[in-house]
Amino acid sequence: MQFYYGPQMPLRILDEAEFWKHQEEEHTVVIRELVSGLEPEFVDALKKWEQALGETHKQVVSFIESVIRSGSQVSDQLYQQVLQLVSYCLEQSESFIQLCEQIKTHSQAVSSNHTAKVVLNHIIRESEYFVGIARALLSSGQ
Repeated sequence: MQFYYGPQMPLRILDEAEFWKHQEEEHTVVIRELVSGLEPEFVDALKKWEQALGETHKQVVSFIESVIRSGSQVSDQLYQQVLQLVSYCLEQSESFIQLCEQIKTHSQAVSSNHTAKVVLNHIIRESEYFVGIARALLSSGQ
C-alpha cells in the first residue's frame, strides 16, 4: 500500500482493514472445511473467530461510512478513532496468526495433510501483510 493518499489516508487504511477482516473471516471457514477431522477445540475456536472477525468487519464498514460522510474534513476525534480501530485490527490479526500457528503445530489432522499446511502458511502470510500495513501506518503518525 502506498502512503501518498493525503487526506484520503483514513479511508484508504479502512479499505484495507475492511478487505483483510473479511478475508480472515472467510479463512476461518476455509480451514474448517479443508481439514477433515480437525480437533473440536480448533473447530470451536475458528467458529468464535469467524464471529469476532465478522463483528470487526462491521465496525470497519461503519467507520468507512462515517469518514465518507465527513467529506474532506475528517475531524481529529474521528481520525483518532480510526487509528484506534486500526490498532485493534492489527492486534486481532496478530492473535489470529497465533491461532493459525497453533493449529499448524498442534493439530494431528493438519500434521498429516500437506495441503492444509500450505494453506495455513498462505493464510498466515496474508494476515502478516495486513499487520505490516497497519504497523507502517501507525508508526508513520499518519
